[in-house]
Amino acid sequence: MTDPILYSFRRCPYAMRARLALAMSGQRCEIREVKLSAKPAEMLEASPKATVPVLVLPDGHVVDESLDIMHWALGRHDPENWLSGDDKDLIAQNDGAFKYHLDRYKYPQRHDSDALAHRTSAQQILARLDHRLAEYGGQLTGPTRALADMATMPFVRQFASVEPEWFAGLDMPHLQRWLANHVQSSLFDDIMKRWPVWNHGDAPLSFGSE
Repeated sequence: MTDPILYSFRRCPYAMRARLALAMSGQRCEIREVKLSAKPAEMLEASPKATVPVLVLPDGHVVDESLDIMHWALGRHDPENWLSGDDKDLIAQNDGAFKYHLDRYKYPQRHDSDALAHRTSAQQILARLDHRLAEYGGQLTGPTRALADMATMPFVRQFASVEPEWFAGLDMPHLQRWLANHVQSSLFDDIMKRWPVWNHGDAPLSFGSE
């Protein structure tokens, strides 16, 4: 095995942010698209916690947290200096409070939750991001995209997709523009290609390039 193996799921925001960093770094991987209801034995053996993304390095070392994959990739090559925008508190808010409310807004039946109440709580967090984007000149840590943007954007995208017309009507012009620009970027197009579900014995499919 010469390239790392990335177990991924196209629509998972955690997998998205891992792929964003891997693509930016130029790190080529063998990508294995996973069906979440039938996870491959190879992935479960590598990472018993059974969530994507999982990166298996050529030496057998396993990196199975999305932020760790981002740091690993950018530590090898970081052409846009994304690591300079590693705002740990901002990312922790996204992964904690915002993700909590997002899940209960998007999946109220699964969580037996009040969707509108959680939408409001998540909206309050997004309003602060909107103010921050205005203050920092268009991105979350400065005028250019960086790690904090890439770590949070897939989750904001997921929130916006629940009720797109309602989201478009919010008074959050900086956040809406920020999200649209990232979603319409060539980088995002590259990491959102549709790969067939991987099965044991399939020919390797490459993601990224050296």
